[in-house]
Amino acid sequence: AVLFWLMLFSLLIVGVGEILLIYLSSLESASSEARLLYWLTGLLLPYLILVCMAAQVNATLHALNHFSIPAVLPAILNLFWMAGIWLVAPFFPEASDKITIICLAILAGGVLQLILPCLKLFSLGYRPRMDWQGGLTQIQTIAASMAPIVVGLSITQFNTLIDSVLAWGLARPEAVVGAGEVSAWEIFESGTASALYFGQRMYQFPLGVFGVALGTVLYPRLSRHAERQDGDLLRQDLLLGLQLVIGVGLPASLGLCLMADPLSSLLFQYGDFDVFDARQTAEMIRYYGVGVVAFMAVLILNRGFYAVGDTRTPVRIGVVIVICNLLLNLALIWWMKGKGLALATSLAAMIQSALSLWLIREKTGALDLRKLASTTLRAGFATLVMSVLIYLELQLLPVFDQFQYRLLRVLVPLVSAVLVYLYLAHVLGLTEIMTLMKSGKQTPEKTE
Repeated sequence: AVLFWLMLFSLLIVGVGEILLIYLSSLESASSEARLLYWLTGLLLPYLILVCMAAQVNATLHALNHFSIPAVLPAILNLFWMAGIWLVAPFFPEASDKITIICLAILAGGVLQLILPCLKLFSLGYRPRMDWQGGLTQIQTIAASMAPIVVGLSITQFNTLIDSVLAWGLARPEAVVGAGEVSAWEIFESGTASALYFGQRMYQFPLGVFGVALGTVLYPRLSRHAERQDGDLLRQDLLLGLQLVIGVGLPASLGLCLMADPLSSLLFQYGDFDVFDARQTAEMIRYYGVGVVAFMAVLILNRGFYAVGDTRTPVRIGVVIVICNLLLNLALIWWMKGKGLALATSLAAMIQSALSLWLIREKTGALDLRKLASTTLRAGFATLVMSVLIYLELQLLPVFDQFQYRLLRVLVPLVSAVLVYLYLAHVLGLTEIMTLMKSGKQTPEKTE
């Protein structure tokens, strides 16, 4: 019944959107490009229904400790639209037809994203139950409890949005590059907004692959411990999550800082994106990379608050952090220029993680900070050795513009650094990292 009401609300929103798009397309003033945009938007709007319903079903699977199917669904969607690009679109000569094919491929992927988790639920014995009134009540309860959670989880995204707005608004336009007159409000170099955007994409890679995945796996367990009022297990799993954050986040952070230049050159330095743009992007990657551990820790700590039913504390912390981020932005941009935006967001995340770690003690009890410090020391030593190896390899590898040399300067340090770090993690007894290496197994449950 919850899925029914969710589908009904989604249909209503999509229906209104489709009517608006049809009206806009019918206007005589609409250009051919605008009509194509309206057509493609209308074609993709039903994907909202599919992805919302799939998210609900996936959340149910997470609660049942089944993570494999939800984890592979984004990859399936990528395969569908890539298949549309490479296998189907070439048969259509018109560019508009090619884009339409890609949109249809995304819709097909969305259908499969919904069908696969539903089939898994069916195999587990779950069937739809048509309790219309009860379903509506549950939707209202979910909506009421979801609002503060959405705000709490959106703080980092909101801070990056502030960064982007400042980067666009205070940057020197392309047309005046090299001109003598520069307005007082044109603080940043041209291209700062693009560099900031690419830097955000790079630091969000480890955040999305490890941080979000770890939070998704831990949250149902933390909630069960809280429901059973088992404070010991709750603290143990929360501490384990933070240890995993340090074990993964420290090498990811230092790796991004050291590999920023070769990564930027390999991924972005093509066409009009010149050496200056690549270096500017590398600086953004470096200063965002500083905050990777803090970004990941916030994800885990917020889920600790939500597990014990506290949705207000993350919001209160978030309001303080948004103000801190804005003040740090205004303080740093005058002498660090665009780099100050990235550093301000990283520093704000560090403050947010420290406040969250301090305040969560009131809800869960004190965590064993000695274990956390021990993990930090061992991971720090392994990361230091890994970083020295990366630095030496970057000094020895040739620097040329050809693609194969750019690729070499990324792959060789990356592969060797991962292998060395994993070896040292094993030698130093970083059992948290070894837990991640156990393919196909969940994070081990504590015995009750």
